[in-house]
Amino acid sequence: MNKWKTFAAAVATASLWATCTVAQAQELKIGYVNSERVLREANPAKAAQAKLEGEFGKREKELADVANKLKAAADKLEKDSPTLSESERTRRQRELTEQDRDFQRKRREFQEDLNNRKNEELAAVVERANKVIKQIFDNEKYDLILQEVVFAGPRVDITKKVIDALNASK
Repeated sequence: MNKWKTFAAAVATASLWATCTVAQAQELKIGYVNSERVLREANPAKAAQAKLEGEFGKREKELADVANKLKAAADKLEKDSPTLSESERTRRQRELTEQDRDFQRKRREFQEDLNNRKNEELAAVVERANKVIKQIFDNEKYDLILQEVVFAGPRVDITKKVIDALNASK
């Protein structure tokens, strides 16, 4: 009876060793995607940036012009201040303060609109990138693809594949 137990233990040990050897032979296939690089270099991301510049460029230029006019008016008030009457100086300061308040409101509205549109465009690009990453994952039989890591070697970096696939897709 003890011989059978010893034999069964030996078979179990050999089986376990064979399983471990097979598991070691089947390496994990891991990939890494640098999301920042994708959003900086991929054509859809560049197109989204150009679209935003087209949409918001005119408003931004108008705001810059208003800012320059306000600065010029403030400089003129400072220069003219010693020769102005108290009431005239107070009136011009009040006008300048109101204009600045209006400018700041328009600047905030512009920034909010720009941020909202950036988020919309970014979400669309990220969605497309994630679809491409999923296709690469499925087609090339990856076990794991990471996007946020502290360190990654060039052997697992598939960012260029993702960028190339995004650039090729329409």
